[in-house]
Amino acid sequence: MGRQRRYTPEQIISKLREAEVLLSQGRTVGEAARQLGVAEQTYYRWRNQYGGMQTSQARKLKELERENVRLKKAVAELTLDKLILKEAAEGNF
Repeated sequence: MGRQRRYTPEQIISKLREAEVLLSQGRTVGEAARQLGVAEQTYYRWRNQYGGMQTSQARKLKELERENVRLKKAVAELTLDKLILKEAAEGNF
């Protein structure tokens, strides 16, 4: 396959709904995944991550994940600043 393509959470949920319809028509997971243009493994990963979600919930999840990354970086910077100040105060520079 080799082709990397990023889908938005909304597109993923839409594709999962499409897959549900195909599966209800008696298609196999492999056939449904091929029709969606993704690997079977990708379908299962999407289903685990987004299965049963509404698009608004998926959007909120992505926002929270981005905020979490931002906060982790801020904490790391503050921790580094604290260590630098501690070393400077102890005269270990």
